[in-house]
Amino acid sequence: MSNEIITEQTQPGIWNSIFVKVFIVNMLSQYGVYSMNTLSAPYADSMGAKAVVAGMAASFFGLTAMIFKLISAPAIDAFDRKKVLVLSLGIMLVSFVGYTFSYNIPMLLISRLLTGVGLAFVPTCCIAIASAALPTEKMSTGIGFFALGTVVTQAVAPAVGLWLVEIVGYNMTFAIFAVLIVFTMIFAATMNIDYHPVRKFRISTESIFAKEALIPTVVLMLMNMVFCNVNAFLVLFGKSEGMDPKNIGYFFTVLAATMVFSRPTLGKLADTYGSGKVIMGSMVCFAASFLVISYSHNLPMFLFSGFLSAFGYAGSQPALMAVAMKSVPVDRRGAAGCTSYIGQDIGNLLGPLLAGTIVEYMGYVSMWRLMIVPIGVAMLITVYFRRQLDTAGKKQTSAS
Repeated sequence: MSNEIITEQTQPGIWNSIFVKVFIVNMLSQYGVYSMNTLSAPYADSMGAKAVVAGMAASFFGLTAMIFKLISAPAIDAFDRKKVLVLSLGIMLVSFVGYTFSYNIPMLLISRLLTGVGLAFVPTCCIAIASAALPTEKMSTGIGFFALGTVVTQAVAPAVGLWLVEIVGYNMTFAIFAVLIVFTMIFAATMNIDYHPVRKFRISTESIFAKEALIPTVVLMLMNMVFCNVNAFLVLFGKSEGMDPKNIGYFFTVLAATMVFSRPTLGKLADTYGSGKVIMGSMVCFAASFLVISYSHNLPMFLFSGFLSAFGYAGSQPALMAVAMKSVPVDRRGAAGCTSYIGQDIGNLLGPLLAGTIVEYMGYVSMWRLMIVPIGVAMLITVYFRRQLDTAGKKQTSAS
């Protein structure tokens, strides 16, 4: 039984005061991160790095993100979540200062590792606070809106980052995002959470890993292993096809614009008809988007693939996150969030390294098509465990 008390989060509606605030903090904190996921590989390439090293620059943060989640989950469930959030944002700020002054590959990689430390805490802490703000029967819809902020940021930030690079260059762009994180820290400090944790800080398997969230986590890992390559290699692929990198940024704009209406709709469908059906349909769109990318030689085809992606990864990822959070009691949401994000971190780490290796030996077109294979594996897992995905949270609701 949980003795956790978050008094402002006991409201029946989705858009209560705490949910709104953590929604904004999560969006702002992720803005610079997603820009860097797109800019780090081209920046490394501009310094003469090979494709594999550029892939490392894009994915290296996943290494420290996984390691420090051994600490983040028990810390989020044991300490004042607002203080944990502000402190971890401070770590991210230091990493962006490092990007600003990174004029060689080693400094860039060190800054990426430091970003991973901050990311071990920030998204997990935000989703733990957000999920505690939501009634269980509206969890998929609420997490869908919460994830909408993330995926819209994920789509808009790369385009803005590429635009800023054209105007002020890489290092000044990194400095602008550092200033944004400063404002995010200030806003996070204004959150008023009456939080009384009952768990002591203890690093153990139970405090880090929620076995109830294993199935959605494995699927998230496979999906992230694929999607992160859009951020890492789409710009470089566009350049190889003779496209202006600035125009490739419109892919992310279309992705964001489409998600504004697709994400809330898919969340409501998941609450009404079950998560399994929504996840499967989204995966079909996701696989199709990568096939279209592999045939893209002009801007309209790139934009169409962005449209498909908005119903693909953007539809499955929030639904899977909602399943993971519903599968545990409120006082273990830190562990559940940690588990699901570890899966995504593994995907972020392995995806660009695998894709970069394929590019070296087989080229970009083969890479995009081979990335459909992990999506197929994720679909098989979803079909096999569909009942478990659809019934997540019902046991928790009945127990309360």
